[in-house]
Amino acid sequence: MTRQQVLDLYFMEARARVIELGAFLDRVDRADGPSDFRLNALKAALTELSGDQPHRAEKVLLSLSDPTVEPIAQAPGKGAVGAWPGTSPTLFP
Repeated sequence: MTRQQVLDLYFMEARARVIELGAFLDRVDRADGPSDFRLNALKAALTELSGDQPHRAEKVLLSLSDPTVEPIAQAPGKGAVGAWPGTSPTLFP
């Protein structure tokens, strides 16, 4: 496909997702209480999108992923949280 065809086909979907992300961040800003590692991880991932380098999707995924290779003895929770908490052994340091 040409660049124009890609824009014609996918722009409106991408536009909606960006607006939805802005609305999510507005809700987080209006909410009371402390933040946690997930917001920082999301903001770090967003910086990957603003660049002009290739492989942005891969870089976003890696910025949200656990980079360790050694398995842990026990998971700190029952479900995935979508971002790596860093070196902290708990999900919500």
